[in-house]
Amino acid sequence: MFGMKRSKPQSTIDSLIGATTVIEGDLIFSGGLRIDGKVRGNVVAAGGAAESNSTLVVSEQARVEGEIRAAHVVVNGAVEGPVFVSEFLELQPKARVRGDVHYKSIEIHLGATLDGKLEHTGGSDAQRAGLKLASNNG
Repeated sequence: MFGMKRSKPQSTIDSLIGATTVIEGDLIFSGGLRIDGKVRGNVVAAGGAAESNSTLVVSEQARVEGEIRAAHVVVNGAVEGPVFVSEFLELQPKARVRGDVHYKSIEIHLGATLDGKLEHTGGSDAQRAGLKLASNNG
């Protein structure tokens, strides 16, 4: 099972929060959302089938202060709050997360920092092989 290659989410970005934008309040989205600015509030994918296809990208210059809930999450910026990922989480080299992280499958790149607990959710022991440590070598 360790030889299985997991594919990263390849969904499109439907919405963008620009680098100069600050949102105060909860944000509910469906599809793909990229945050380049700042959000003070929870960022949550719409429930049901929409949640299972959701992708959130927190870019290098972005900051989220609140809870994150989505199926696929890629972080390369700052997150303060708990992160709940029902499918795949990628912490890229400049990710800075302060809060507990709940994930099904995770990839952590060299340089990412996490101040909180990692908690695997769901799946069998075979699926726990989804934990992957990545390096800058690709």
